[in-house]
Amino acid sequence: MTGASAPAEARLPAAVHGPAALGLVFLVLPLVALVVRAPWGRLLPLLASPELVDALVLSLGTATAATVVSTVCGVPLALVLARTRLPGRGVARALVTVPVVLPPVVGGVALLLALGRSGLVGRHLDVWFGVSIPFTTVAVVVAQTFVAMPFLVLAVDGALRGLDGRLEEAAATLGASRGYTFLHVTLPALRPSLVAGAVLCWARALGEFGATITFAGNFPGTTRTVPLQVYLALQRDPDAAVALSLVLLAVCVVVLVLLRDRWSKGSAL
Repeated sequence: MTGASAPAEARLPAAVHGPAALGLVFLVLPLVALVVRAPWGRLLPLLASPELVDALVLSLGTATAATVVSTVCGVPLALVLARTRLPGRGVARALVTVPVVLPPVVGGVALLLALGRSGLVGRHLDVWFGVSIPFTTVAVVVAQTFVAMPFLVLAVDGALRGLDGRLEEAAATLGASRGYTFLHVTLPALRPSLVAGAVLCWARALGEFGATITFAGNFPGTTRTVPLQVYLALQRDPDAAVALSLVLLAVCVVVLVLLRDRWSKGSAL
């Protein structure tokens, strides 16, 4: 490996290193500034304030709920996209990817138009069942699920398409049912990608801002998640905003550590 990589490195033009260093500094400098300017002496008292604790508890709960919903719905969706030949499968895969690139605020507007009290589905929920989703904790989970589920679906879909089908064929040859084959052959093979996708899904849900504030609002203890609290604290108490930002940065670092094997192997989600 060393002998093969050295010539490739030698073929790089010298002019590449300058822009590469500039790009690295550009990406790392804001994170370094966040750590350096953090109010370390007041960190624990800041994080212990009732408003920040409520935001943390709410964010952890809703992000976990969004991940559960994404797993329950996203894994079957990935199976359908990867293993069926239904018409329009390519279009469906593209539509699943849209929330990844869609501006979150636009996603929030779309959720309002779909599930709001006058939305396509929301009006019927309100009239028939008296259920109104926007500006509730459920709306936070819905917004987080909308933006986070594609990460899990794409991870599992990619793993399924790269899975060696001979193992499943062998199980079928031995008389195993489809359900048994899925539970005891397919699912164990998917576990690394499923875990990676779920972790990314949870982290994305935890950091969601635009769709949440548009669809769920910004009510203390009900819809005010950590990103919303950071936005408000930046205007009133910058130290508190930095403290909460450090919490989110720590979560990102933990996610990267958990997924380090996938990055080091160069596998894409």
